[in-house]
This record gives sequence, structure tokens and C-alpha cells, in this order.
Amino acid sequence: MISSDIIRGHIDTIILKLLLERDMYGYELAGEIKTRTANKFDIREATLYSVVQRLEARELISSYTGEKSHGGQRRYYRITPLGKAYFRETIAEWKVLQDIMRAIMGDDIR
Repeated sequence: MISSDIIRGHIDTIILKLLLERDMYGYELAGEIKTRTANKFDIREATLYSVVQRLEARELISSYTGEKSHGGQRRYYRITPLGKAYFRETIAEWKVLQDIMRAIMGDDIR
């Protein structure tokens, strides 16, 4: 598992990346994160919904109600054009951070 403090600054980027691929509902987002990280990062439900509310308030994502399923109607999230632009900015920053870490730590950290 990874410390939530380390990944906290990248949660928005992670959510936006997943929503670039397809619209998803909350539980699906959480499951996708857990699967893609081989269970190394398990986002808490409260954290996830706090993030999507913040992203929606900033108009980086929007939501809509999907079809009714076994547990009721699901709220799906999709990335907006503003969210796509913001995602590109965060990826550029992340690449700079990688360069900084490599410059300080070197490429051969084990």
C-alpha cells in the first residue's frame, strides 16, 4: 500500500485520466484504481466522493444519472473540455516532477 499523503496531490489527475477513457460511476472508479494499482492504492469512498464533488464544482467533470441497476440509479461522471485541458496541464507538471526527482535521486533508486 502507498501512503495517501504521497498520492494525495495526484488524485485529481488519476480520476481525470480514468474519465478520459470512459464515463464511470464512483464504485467503478474506485475499483479501477484498485485493479490498476494491483491493490497498492485503495481510495476510500469518502475521499473519492470528495474529489469528484470538487472536480464537478470546478467544472472539470460533470455528472448524470445512469440507468437503474440492482442498487438503484448510479451517478456517472464524465470529463469536460475544461477537465481535458486541466489534465494536460497536470501531466506536464508531473513530467517536470519526474525530472526533478531523477535529477535529485538519480535513475537507479532501489
